[in-house]
Amino acid sequence: MVRPTRKLIGVALAMLALGACSQPAAGPATTPSPSAPSSSQETAPATSSDELVVVTHGSFNLTDELKADFAEESGLDVTYVSPGSSGALVNQLVLTKDSPLGDVVFGIDNTFSGRAVDEEVITPYESPALPDASEQFDHEWLVPIDFSDVCINADLAWFEEQGLAVPTTLDDLTKPEYADLLVVSNPASSSPGLAFLIATVGAYGEDGYLDYWARLRDNGMDVVPDWSDAYYAEFTAAGEGGTRPLVLSYATSPAFTIDEETEESTTVALLGTCFRQVEYAGVIEGAENEAGAQAFIDFLLSDEVQSAIPELMYMYPVATDVDLPAEWVEFAPLSTAPIVVDEETIDAQRSTWIEQWTATVLG
Repeated sequence: MVRPTRKLIGVALAMLALGACSQPAAGPATTPSPSAPSSSQETAPATSSDELVVVTHGSFNLTDELKADFAEESGLDVTYVSPGSSGALVNQLVLTKDSPLGDVVFGIDNTFSGRAVDEEVITPYESPALPDASEQFDHEWLVPIDFSDVCINADLAWFEEQGLAVPTTLDDLTKPEYADLLVVSNPASSSPGLAFLIATVGAYGEDGYLDYWARLRDNGMDVVPDWSDAYYAEFTAAGEGGTRPLVLSYATSPAFTIDEETEESTTVALLGTCFRQVEYAGVIEGAENEAGAQAFIDFLLSDEVQSAIPELMYMYPVATDVDLPAEWVEFAPLSTAPIVVDEETIDAQRSTWIEQWTATVLG
């Protein structure tokens, strides 16, 4: 019997809500990213008030106890609002920048961070609470809070029963023996779908990624609107009636598909197929309470929040000295060589990639 998949339930609900909010629409950048102001320019004192509005994506999940701890420590009256996915979140910040949604934002990831910077909806903040180990995620404007890998996952039991080797690479997925086995989510409506599209651009280049997707299409790949449809309706290891033993998910997912009798995971992430997502927090430009926003970002980097992130938000904390759940250590390793595409390229080409992908795969 497989343990209840808390991660999968949590992410499914989040992605179901996110997919309903909006597609990740954003035009290519037309101007260079603004430079962060120098310290000599940052002379105005931070604004402050007794209230703080925290704007998050739909998967933000701190316990009531942690929220109460921050409210008590800060003395602030805190309100949380959630416009949707990372893409919807940035879109709303842009649309409301003349009348900001709140003071601080959490959940802008590296697939949309460039747009937030270009549209100048963020005020740079360098948190003194940022651990040295997070230097790998340094950002001029935003503060890294957590990260994870988006990867193809495989149903180990299915492959064992069929006597078929589990694929390991992106190219493997296009081979005839894996025909009709893969399901992915649409990058126009799904955060992991967009991350995987970017991974293929990083792996094959802008001259080769569409050919790769055409090969996946011709090999019987299925495309569904969002993560929950892919994982729960189509994946053989998760839901009733699934027919696809390969699914786009997360490197952390196998830590939540552990058989209670064998104490082994029934799934595995293909670590050669991963794109690393980084989630950031930032002070919203025009915030009425910049001081409170900075305090909240520092709180997200505190030991108590960083240690809770794996169980609450199913991501790796940027603080590397946090003790991870035992299941993560054994069954949810990160890729040692995730596929990387820089923020500026993502921001400039995101819409074009989605449009070309749609024409190639669904057209």
